[in-house]
Amino acid sequence: MAERLFGTDGIRGLANEYPMTAEMALQVGRAAGSLFQREDRPHTILIGKDTRRSCYMIENALTAGFCSVGVNVLLTGPLPTPGVSYIMRSLRCDGAVMISASHNSFEDNGIKLFGPDGYKIPDDQEDEIARLIKTGEVEKFRPIAGNIGTARRIDDAVGRYIEFVKASFPKGMRLDGLKIVVDCSNGATYKVGPYTLRELGAEVIPIGNEPNGLNINAGVGSVHPEEMRARVIRERADVGIAFDGDGDRVVLSDENGRLLDGNAILAIIGVDQLEQGLLPKNQLVTTIMANGGLEQALKPLGGSVVRTKVGDRYVVEAMREHGLTVGGESSGHIILLDHNSTGDGAIAALQVLAIMVRRDQSLSGLAQNYQEMPESHLKVPLNGRPKPKQADLDAMVTEAKDALNGLGHIVVRPSGTEPIVRVMVQHPELRTAERVTRELAERVGGL
Repeated sequence: MAERLFGTDGIRGLANEYPMTAEMALQVGRAAGSLFQREDRPHTILIGKDTRRSCYMIENALTAGFCSVGVNVLLTGPLPTPGVSYIMRSLRCDGAVMISASHNSFEDNGIKLFGPDGYKIPDDQEDEIARLIKTGEVEKFRPIAGNIGTARRIDDAVGRYIEFVKASFPKGMRLDGLKIVVDCSNGATYKVGPYTLRELGAEVIPIGNEPNGLNINAGVGSVHPEEMRARVIRERADVGIAFDGDGDRVVLSDENGRLLDGNAILAIIGVDQLEQGLLPKNQLVTTIMANGGLEQALKPLGGSVVRTKVGDRYVVEAMREHGLTVGGESSGHIILLDHNSTGDGAIAALQVLAIMVRRDQSLSGLAQNYQEMPESHLKVPLNGRPKPKQADLDAMVTEAKDALNGLGHIVVRPSGTEPIVRVMVQHPELRTAERVTRELAERVGGL
């Protein structure tokens, strides 16, 4: 327990090895169940999962943990992360758990915890769960007899979420005449994606919609959108949509096969809302890793961005703090607080489709306002060394920025999920970005 149990996005690791073991999941269920019980009444936790084989193991261990401290459990089966957040609020649950390693391969798994408001729990609550486990305090509370919790499955969770997603689409508007390739990543959206689009009138070409427990994110999905883009061109489709394994990320392809990441999607939604006077404070939230092209797309309309550290939870925290409704990450986490409390790939995709229909414009036309600034990335392995001090990294970045005379954007940060330091440089000239990235990586390697 020397390292922090929770990372950037919950607990994550190789399934059946620490920390993603059944034993740890049991303890997390007990600790979180104890933490979520704030009143003297029965409490209920919702548990959802993606399509990984190891989800069965983790699901059952978590369920046992919650029940052992007197918490009742509702099980949704495979359901996107945003669906779990919605269903738990709809059923007035006291919290929720999503079992998923998001875009990682099937060997990994993870645990994400949501509070009663539908938002991911903050760092201090994660640390309290870890403390309860580490100190053994979690073992003190053991109700017996009729005070032990129960567990049951919700049969219509997917249908409920599909109706919720459809309700985010403008009333009376349809997708008739649009041909859409949808890549479900063999993950949690394998039903939600195709069914939602078909029910709104689109012609749907699904791929990555046959999960077998071992093929989630395997050559498909938002991290591997190559087949989706190829199918768009081959089928002469209007749009391509690719989700990640748990459905909280999305990337798009226009009719020409051009990939639109989270920056481009935010630019399309942000520009549209700025033009309609709907974007609060003319601002949206993104992270330090966002491409500078996003700011350039918003600037002519008086828009700007608020930057946070990496992690969609920090984007959400900043949105709530500043009273903003649109935010997201380059990876495709798009948070629209007018619709849901977490990143929601399906809802984000529908908002872009709605803009296309309302403006009677192709996706490539909408995306013209966003021009990506050239950027370069390198990963510096730590090879067993401790993470460098942030102050040393910040000094390095400041020096490099001064050398660029204020042009571009530089980020050097330790990864929250891997033993590496990430180096990113954006600059109007790609050669300059690549050169500065190499120089910074060499300096990080020497720390």
